[in-house]
Amino acid sequence: MTPFKKAIIASVMSASVLACFPSAASAAPAVVSPTIAALPDFADIVDRTGPGVVNIRTTERVRSGQAQGGADDQEMQEFFRRFFGVPVPRQQQPQQPNTPRNNGKPNSSQQEEVPRGVGSGFVISADGYILTNAHVVEGASDVYVTLTDKREFKAKIIGSDTRTDVALLKIDGNNLPRLTMGDSDKIRAGEWVLAIGSPFGLENTVTAGIVSAKARDTGDYLPLIQTDVAVNPGNSGGPLINLKGEVIGINSQIYSRSGGFMGISFAVPIDEALRVSDQLKASGKVTRGRIGVQIGEVTKDVAESLGLAKAQGALVQRVEAGGPAEKGGLEAGDIILKFNGATIDRPSDLPRMVGATKPGTKATVNVWRKGSARDVSLVVTELEADKTAKQQDDQKAMPEVAPNALGLIVSDLSDAQKKDLKADNGVLVEAASGAAAGAGIRAGDVIQRINEVDVKDAKQFNQLVAKLDSKKRAAVLVRRGDSSQFVPLRPSAGNSN
Repeated sequence: MTPFKKAIIASVMSASVLACFPSAASAAPAVVSPTIAALPDFADIVDRTGPGVVNIRTTERVRSGQAQGGADDQEMQEFFRRFFGVPVPRQQQPQQPNTPRNNGKPNSSQQEEVPRGVGSGFVISADGYILTNAHVVEGASDVYVTLTDKREFKAKIIGSDTRTDVALLKIDGNNLPRLTMGDSDKIRAGEWVLAIGSPFGLENTVTAGIVSAKARDTGDYLPLIQTDVAVNPGNSGGPLINLKGEVIGINSQIYSRSGGFMGISFAVPIDEALRVSDQLKASGKVTRGRIGVQIGEVTKDVAESLGLAKAQGALVQRVEAGGPAEKGGLEAGDIILKFNGATIDRPSDLPRMVGATKPGTKATVNVWRKGSARDVSLVVTELEADKTAKQQDDQKAMPEVAPNALGLIVSDLSDAQKKDLKADNGVLVEAASGAAAGAGIRAGDVIQRINEVDVKDAKQFNQLVAKLDSKKRAAVLVRRGDSSQFVPLRPSAGNSN
């Protein structure tokens, strides 16, 4: 090989080596490792916010002798409550033998206060206003609030809204430790959050996690915040707090197949909760608009067949006779695309927009009908409101009806209720105490059968109960929502309508 060829080969090899292994003078920039952030320290946040979180316990007044439920019933009671997804209240204590009597007969007016349940809440103003869940105080005769310094106050229910599960309480206090409100619209999936509350009655317990989703559709009137924070019975009503120490939600629900925490919990966005509390503070109730339509989803196939560019909007399935929608000209089969100019992406958007509209307002609804879009004008009316605190007090002042031997006060189902339930029989539970309350039955449940007999009306039901043997349990078929469950109850002796 000639010297010239050797020089050429050497030059090429040198270039190849330099390409594969650059020299120090021409080295490529070093790869920068991503910065690993340290896990947050929640201690300072808990120190600042903990004093503003309160424990809430509720009680119920029942007639002496109505408290039932021994140790042999507890397993069934626990299963029943977890089957229906409600917290397990403390067991009622049996009546003591020294209960006052009149002329040797039980004193029907004698009442005792029994525990009903526990929950959480938080102070939103230094003068004693407290936010919690509506289901925490629902049906309670008395509500007690305990601060972290062990001071206990009897609270007044200013109002509650079951549709958003928000309740406003008031205690007589000054310079109370209040929490700072945040902006739930600005939260992001993945950010750290804390929950402080009283799970299973354990006061000021702190759990941490992240926001899993910020607008999870689980209800008609608001999208909930989904987190993986451990939330259990008793946490309900407590605050969901961000790393700034601000409240961004009220812990409200869990998803569970067993009754325990499974990594999915939901919170009411604080922005919506504050709007509700402002109305409750002003009038004791929440006013919402309605237009009188039943709506459904617009699927991709339906959108394509009707000529819509994409699957969006709310399909009108039924128009209420004489309602605002019918008067405005809406028809079944219309697809509502916009409400007052705001786009309806999902069916659940419409109830929220309409609900936030003041009754009496003239609204413009943009609908897709027979291949083209058109505007329809209608006047929003008021949605039937939840009972105000004053109405509840008025009801408590009404003459009492004695519960039957199972501790139940029931009423006949209306034709409309039977239609909604798709049931031909049953009675509505107006109030529960004694054995029924101890087993977890509550107002709003429907009794469909007792032993092997279908329940037709309240009169027949009370007659059946009056004939029960107080030494034997009766199998009572109870329906709540779409679920039904047999509950064994033992009637009390000498207590019936």
